[in-house]
Amino acid sequence: MAPMTTAGEEMHALVERLYPLCRSITGDGVRATLAIVGEYVPLQVHEVPTGTQVLDWTVPQEWNIRDAYIADTAGNRVVDFAASSLHVLGYSVPVSQTMPLAELRGHLHTLPDHPTWVPYRTSYYKPEWGFCLAQETLDALPDGEYEVCVDSTLADGHLTYAEHVVPGQVPDEVIVSCHVCHPSLANDNLAGIAVAVLLARALAEQTPYYTYRFIFAPGTIGAITWLARNAERIDQVKHGLVLACAGDPGQLTYKQSRRGDAEIDRVMRHVLAASERPHRVAEFTPYGYDERQFCSPGFDLGVGSLSRTPYAGYPEYHTSADNLDFVSPEAMADTLALCREAFAVLDRNRRYLNLSPYGEPQLGRRGLYDALGGRSDTKQAQMAMLWVLNLSDGEHSLLDVAERSGLPFDTVAAAAGALHGAGLIKA
Repeated sequence: MAPMTTAGEEMHALVERLYPLCRSITGDGVRATLAIVGEYVPLQVHEVPTGTQVLDWTVPQEWNIRDAYIADTAGNRVVDFAASSLHVLGYSVPVSQTMPLAELRGHLHTLPDHPTWVPYRTSYYKPEWGFCLAQETLDALPDGEYEVCVDSTLADGHLTYAEHVVPGQVPDEVIVSCHVCHPSLANDNLAGIAVAVLLARALAEQTPYYTYRFIFAPGTIGAITWLARNAERIDQVKHGLVLACAGDPGQLTYKQSRRGDAEIDRVMRHVLAASERPHRVAEFTPYGYDERQFCSPGFDLGVGSLSRTPYAGYPEYHTSADNLDFVSPEAMADTLALCREAFAVLDRNRRYLNLSPYGEPQLGRRGLYDALGGRSDTKQAQMAMLWVLNLSDGEHSLLDVAERSGLPFDTVAAAAGALHGAGLIKA
């Protein structure tokens, strides 16, 4: 795997490529996004027809847009979709009219508190049209007639999502999910897509214990569609993580699963604390990203959510200020590193059974102490062996050992490997 600085630069370059595309919950912008992601990792792309029943929802009509603008009487485009995909209300129905500014105002969205920023707004399930613009742009518009054009289509088509699978030693799965429905917003969620891509590549360079399934899908309806289409094999999903807002300068935030004590929750808490990074662990709430679908009570999967500053927690959220300058290679590299550290723990967290449980087995004659010679943490490693032997009763995991002993997980896992090799414990 490339050094983290190089990885950060590669992720930022991917965000930069994806940034101009107009994404929504359906349409060619999603396909174009997945085509670029597919250059980095192989994808299985799924197309689900309009009208398909998915749990309590129905796959909507597909939305595509070619052009949109507001022009003054001289033909000057005062608001232009070509300049930014944020300028159009997502899922706007087609319109071609001329109207006075007073009438047009009812279809305009601004941020008066941030007069130079353009908001991100959508109307997925209610037929509307509209434009988003900077308050200072609106303030500068003189009264008069304006030409309004939204060259879009809402028609039967498909909802598109994709998967990438890193095969493991067992079929039990860890899912990693990120949404691909937001237009030109760098942190939410292009940074999450970029981290997922490089995380998938890093996992593929080894032979992980779990099978890792990466899901690139539009928010809410995409996760619901995936759950509906995979309901019969949902028992294979043992752990999961939703990635979002992965590139801003804020501290890492982990939102726990609905269970709160799922293994992924314990692993993330442990790794964040052990890393001594500034961080926050938040309780589950049924609002946010797609963790709320995976954690709905019928599924109740052990899926948490990792971000830096959480959704709606920074002023730039869902505005044009969430741009390429707002995300940094360093922040994305840090998010990626944390994911790799967490999955390294998750992948090695086993329960063992002590095969010599009556009294302490003699480690010296098995060469286990000699094997530690030259280690800078010899005393720690010896203690780890004793802890693993003592707690290997089939009930305690290596994470339990690390937490109870206060020893680093890597040291505990190495001790377990040595003991297993000596025939003193079995998985």
